Amino acid sequence: MPDVKQTSLPSSQGARPDGRLLKAIKRDIQPVPPIWLMRQAGRYLPEYRATREQAGGFLDLCYSPELAAEVTFQPIRRYGFDAAILFADILLIPQALGQKLWFEPGEGPRLDPLEDGKAIAALDVTASADFLSPIYETVDRLRTGLPSETDLIGFAGAPWTVATYMIAGRGTPDQAPARLFAYQHRQDFTALMDVLVEATAQYMKRQVDAGADLLQIFDTWAGVLPEAEFAEWSIAPTKALVQRLRALGVTVPIIGFPKGAGPLLPRYVAETGVDAVGLDPAVPLSWAVPTLADDIVCQGNLDPLLLVAGGDRMLRAIDGILDAFDGKPFVFNLGHGIVPQTPPEHVAQLVERVRNR
Repeated sequence: MPDVKQTSLPSSQGARPDGRLLKAIKRDIQPVPPIWLMRQAGRYLPEYRATREQAGGFLDLCYSPELAAEVTFQPIRRYGFDAAILFADILLIPQALGQKLWFEPGEGPRLDPLEDGKAIAALDVTASADFLSPIYETVDRLRTGLPSETDLIGFAGAPWTVATYMIAGRGTPDQAPARLFAYQHRQDFTALMDVLVEATAQYMKRQVDAGADLLQIFDTWAGVLPEAEFAEWSIAPTKALVQRLRALGVTVPIIGFPKGAGPLLPRYVAETGVDAVGLDPAVPLSWAVPTLADDIVCQGNLDPLLLVAGGDRMLRAIDGILDAFDGKPFVFNLGHGIVPQTPPEHVAQLVERVRNR
């Protein structure tokens, strides 16, 4: 359990020149696009596994500023990515709101499921931001310790995606428990969205105050929603979150990542107010570039399993992505996070190909 004492940290907004990632998101077309990878700090790295063992457990690692900063630094030391992303977890927000959270070895996160409106009403948004003070200390350590040219990304889960775990108590193949709850108890689910928007806005603002240069909103389960529900539970809460951040004085760029949104991406871009959008591997670039790239900066979208496979197929796919976005502001990334079985040498080959082809 983290120390919930509030940590006051100075704001670093505007305190450093833009790095290559920030420049790209502000539509600076660069000969070589910036590159960072989702889950670039993780189990595929032996140094990460050693640090996690030192921490004792996953949540212990998240709430240890020294060790969380260390695993964030590790891929920067190895590969020189253009950005570091804070090491944390999207389910820290439910824990901060008062929901019990733990991790089952080999199985993943577990929460006590929210079963009704009474349980939702008991969530305590007033204490959530201060509960997460160790995370802001991690951000401060990162911004102090990173190279000046390396941008620092703060992040949180989108309200919909976080809510799916809060309702079910775990991940499920299609997050059906949350979808059914939203159909059957719309008023209660709306109340949960409101709580998550406010708690997440306060959390992300404090990350920026501590030194984050930009933010990413992960809506990993957006793709399970039908069109009307996508508008109600993915777009609308994300729009509310972006607007709340702006009302709180946060001016840094925001990347939205609605995985699985497909043809609903243009509406997501038009309505949420994000500054850039992540593309998952299933998004056809022959459609995405003419449809999206003139309106918003795109990020993506190499299949993480190609990074596992490596070889010529991976290199051709990298070239295809670079060719598709030639002449456009663009951020090279995967279409989802690095998977644990990824050979570290394949990541080195990816970085070399993007920068030196």
